[in-house]
Amino acid sequence: MDEKQAVSGSCLCGKIAIEAKAADLHVGACHCGMCRKWGGGPLLAVDGGTEITINGEEFVSRYSSSEWAERVFCKECGTHLFYLLKDSGQHIISAGLLEQQDQMNMDHQIFIDKKPGYYAFSNDTQNMTEAEVFAKYAP
Repeated sequence: MDEKQAVSGSCLCGKIAIEAKAADLHVGACHCGMCRKWGGGPLLAVDGGTEITINGEEFVSRYSSSEWAERVFCKECGTHLFYLLKDSGQHIISAGLLEQQDQMNMDHQIFIDKKPGYYAFSNDTQNMTEAEVFAKYAP
């Protein structure tokens, strides 16, 4: 499952459909405070790459949550679509909206040191702390 592949999905109300040309179906969980506040729990997402197509752009709402990223969601139903890294154009797509559910494998967690104690995943994953994430990915 190391190959990139095309994926597609839609929001809850169906007004937005997205397609990514080269997604990586390794699911990651982000436990940072912003992701948990945004969705009420960790963000489960896949790397959707830089090339996506959005149908229903008029229903897309964008929130600049930091200097480096924006969170994108449907303004009709509220479905979280993706987290966009501004500099690279990388789309971190919410795993739950994609049609390729049976091809996904959760294999990593970030901001593991920010995860509250009231939930835990049983998957064997690579875990990174906040400091490790910023050391590896910060510009």
